[in-house]
Amino acid sequence: MNIYRVKNYEDMSRRAAAIVSAQIVLKPDCVLGLATGSSPEGLYQNLVKQYKDGDLDFSRVTSVNLDEYKGLAPDHEQSYRRFMNDHLFDHVNIDKDRTFVPDGLNEDSEKVCSAYDELIARTGGIDLQLLGLGNNGHIGFNEPADAFTCGTHCVELTQSTIDANKRFFASEDLVPRYAYTMGIGNIMAAKKILLIVSGKAKAEALKAALTGPVTPKVPASVLQLHPDVAVVADEDALELIDKH
Repeated sequence: MNIYRVKNYEDMSRRAAAIVSAQIVLKPDCVLGLATGSSPEGLYQNLVKQYKDGDLDFSRVTSVNLDEYKGLAPDHEQSYRRFMNDHLFDHVNIDKDRTFVPDGLNEDSEKVCSAYDELIARTGGIDLQLLGLGNNGHIGFNEPADAFTCGTHCVELTQSTIDANKRFFASEDLVPRYAYTMGIGNIMAAKKILLIVSGKAKAEALKAALTGPVTPKVPASVLQLHPDVAVVADEDALELIDKH
């Protein structure tokens, strides 16, 4: 595991974007596992700039997103498909027919999850998986649990995750209670993993993930077992590890 300590969110975004762009340059037909939320917004802005500057070509890239809220249509303003369109796909030359997000409108959880696992397999596997870190140590929507999950599954979101996401909705009542998410097995099967973390609010979770025991109670702790993980984190997020 390589930990890159940067000054702030802007530096984190630039450093992480450099890692993603290097992957695309080295393997133009790579498969990117992508994430949503506030953590990768700056990273995507940097990638869009590199594309517009003529330094990056997405035409052969395939993407698979980590997760999607169950019950939200792709064009819902808070769906993760909409997030990806708004922050990346609409601004670069990626083929949207090769950008994949779980089907949030399909109520048949078993069908959605098995189809997504099959889709990932058909791509040949994820070359680089981007991850953020939840305040409770979750990655994707893999919440603290008694056991690690292997494949894509439907998860009931914890109250802490609902609290973290309610700022994006008009009221807490509108926040979906369930989501489809890649499992820990899907994530760990990626050839390389990029974890980005910013802010003091994530410091406890990052310390537990990187220095604590490997436990499903802290889902991100499993990354300690992966052979190729890059962590890009700012000073605030790393403050407890620096003191450790």
